[in-house]
Order: sequence, then structure tokens, then C-alpha cells
Amino acid sequence: MVSSRLLRGCLFAALSVALVGSAAVGPAEARTDAPAAAAATTFSDTFDGPAGAAVDGSKWTLETGDNVNNHERQYYTSGTKNAALDGQGHLVITARKENPAGYQCWYGSCQYTSARLNTSGKFNAQYGHVEARMKIPRGQGMWPAFWMLGTPVNWPDSGEVDVMENVGFEPSTVHGTIHGPGYSGSGGIGAGYSLPNGQAFADAFHTFAVDWAPDSLTWSVDGTVYQRRTPADLGGRTWVFNKPFFLILNLAVGGYWPGDPDGSTQFPQQLVVDSVSVTTGGGAAGSAIRGLAGKCVDVAAANSANGTPVQLYDCNGTAAQNWTVGSDGTIRALGKCLDVTGNGTADGTAVQLWDCTGGPNQKWAVSGANDIVNPQADKCLDVTGNNSANGTRLQIWTCTGGANQKWTVG
Repeated sequence: MVSSRLLRGCLFAALSVALVGSAAVGPAEARTDAPAAAAATTFSDTFDGPAGAAVDGSKWTLETGDNVNNHERQYYTSGTKNAALDGQGHLVITARKENPAGYQCWYGSCQYTSARLNTSGKFNAQYGHVEARMKIPRGQGMWPAFWMLGTPVNWPDSGEVDVMENVGFEPSTVHGTIHGPGYSGSGGIGAGYSLPNGQAFADAFHTFAVDWAPDSLTWSVDGTVYQRRTPADLGGRTWVFNKPFFLILNLAVGGYWPGDPDGSTQFPQQLVVDSVSVTTGGGAAGSAIRGLAGKCVDVAAANSANGTPVQLYDCNGTAAQNWTVGSDGTIRALGKCLDVTGNGTADGTAVQLWDCTGGPNQKWAVSGANDIVNPQADKCLDVTGNNSANGTRLQIWTCTGGANQKWTVG
């Protein structure tokens, strides 16, 4: 978490970023029912089981103990009192105001119990789309998180990726952060994402994700990207995010960053987790998309500015040709989305790179027949004029089955 949950004892100052999503996506058309080729879910838990049952022990380990370094107030327990299925496809992590029986915490007396789960020794991720759909708790002093630690753990040198953290005094904001050698604790590098119009994250389920490639990490909330980090952000310090990491879910109470609960905080509080998944392959960890004459979908001049043309070009393995096919229907490179210009649906509408908005002009379906279809327009990604020359602009066009509309992902 913004602390490593191992060593951090400092307040984290984060940059807030305001982003507004666009219209919801309508129902998919006939071509959209085939999944992206070669995509593979390497880890998934949808928490199915009877109410009161324990989590799947083949996937998760329940940690126990307190956290002296962060001055947190909870004691993490085993069993099902603080972490159990609800019988409706959710894991519920519950923080209770109570002293853990028979245990004296290092930092005074523990006043709360809660749970922390990890996949260490059972599943490690290395690249891909890492995602959890959750509804977070509310209240001063609450500190829910979905995060990852590098293996073997030697924090901060082994690295930490905070996919989502929230502190109760910021009900509308979540944070994503990286920690490593020379940029840990309060020096972690990250940003915040805020819901518009004062909405609280505790009011509904939201999807928190990181798209992880060897030289980039890209954070999103409900499909809207709000930050991207690369080695260039580290000022010469070491990028440690090119090895296995394990997953962690927890609900802390109190600590240096959130502060202690007060009279306004009602207990019990719950972090409700609908699903956790890691998807790789099919472009999920970043790969080329090849088409006409064996050439690649390419961002012109590797320019990440909004409106940059997307074109056909000789395959060269650069970041401008490293595309992520997301489970949310987006196709991304350089931290931005493949976008139909002006939300157009007419034949010949050019495609470009643009900030991810969640709009229907940024949704794509990769069919088993190697079409890449924009469902809103019901048209295919197309090489203009069937021209295989470097720099030929890509567009959408009525699907014809021609070679200029056939693509191989990965």
C-alpha cells in the first residue's frame, strides 16, 4: 500500500487528477461475440460459495498480526470472522471494533480486527491486466487497498504497486502508486483519481486496474486511464517492475496516513470484493497487431499526443506498436486508446490515439475471424485504400472480409 505495509511511516502526498468519462457502451452487434484471440486469464476469483464460507485456500493466504510500522490499529485474524464469502459472489473483509482475544499489539492495544489476504506462494503475476471490482468502506480512519509486492520481498528494493488505495477522509478519491529503491514511503510516485460531483467510492462497485508491460504501468478506474508510469519517471532510479509480484487485499484501520477513526466512524465496516483477475496474452500485456503485408498498427512518430494518427508501418517492436487489448474493450498504446475520430460511424472515419474516456468510439471487439470491429459503428478497422505503404492511415469501414481488414493480435 502507499506504505509497503512493511516499513512506511510517513504521510503520502498525491497528485489528484480529474478525468470525466463519456457515454456508456450499447449492446454489442453480431460480430462481437468472439473473444480476443489468444487472451488468457491466468488468475481469477469470483468468490462463489455459500455464505460464511472461507476464501479458496488454493488461491489466498490469510495473514495474521498487527503492523507496528504504520501505527495501524487493527489486528489481522485468520478464520472467517473477518474474511468470508457472502453467498452472493462476493468476498467480504470486515473491520470490527473489538480487541483481539489473547493478543497484545506492539503499538498499544489493538482496538480493531480485520483481514489481509495475499497470493504469495500460490500465484505471482508478471505483466498483464490486473483488476479488482470492489465496493470500499467509508469513514474516517478506514484504509482499504488492492496492491502487489515484488518477490522475494525485500521492501522497498523488491518493489510495490498500489493498484488502489483509499483513505476515509477522501471519500471521492483513490490513489495508485509505485514504490522502489529511492522512491518509497512518502517518496512513492503516483497520482489520485477523483469521482465527479462529490460522488463517494463507497456508494457503488468500481473496477480498479493496472495494465502492466515491461516498461510501463497504466492505472484506470472503470476503464478510464488516469496515469501512466515508465522508467523515465524515476529520474535515473531503478525500475523494478519487470519480475513476479503477488496480489494483496486488505482493510486497515488507522495509521499515519488515514489517521485514527473518530466518533463519526461506524463499525463494522466492509470491503466487498466482487472479483479479482489477471489476464495476459492476446495483447493484454502489450504486443503487436499485424495486418496487411505483415505490417503493424503503429502510432505515428510514437507521439502520445491526443489526435496522433494511427497508421500501418513496418513492425519494429517499439512502444508505438505495443498494444494492450483490455477486458473493457479498449485497445491501448502509450497509455492512451485507439479512438474513432469525432465519435464517427461513417465509412472512412480515421482512427487516432486519444485519452481513454470509456466512450463507444473507443470500444473494439476482436473476432475469431481476425476482424477488429467498433460495435457502435458496426465497422471494421481498415487500411485505407488497401495500401500497404508505410504511413497509410487506418480508418473504419464496412466489413468486407478483405486482407486490409484482417489483423493478428500478438
